[in-house]
Amino acid sequence: MYVCLCQGVTDGQIRDAIFEGCCSYRDVRETLGVASQCGKCACLAKQVVRETLNEVQSSQAALAYPAASFVAA
Repeated sequence: MYVCLCQGVTDGQIRDAIFEGCCSYRDVRETLGVASQCGKCACLAKQVVRETLNEVQSSQAALAYPAASFVAA
């Protein structure tokens, strides 16, 4: 879905930017130009960034702490 119509930025592009190293809304804004013109998309863009960062942190935590340890019987 398009988040920023002025710059033609989608939620997928925002997620990709985070997966490629952006660590904050500010980083995404500087990289993609989101909310740099009219600003109407800022709230939605921040929401997508927040949700994606939470997903990344959750998946990293899951990798660091496996849910179960299996022992050969």
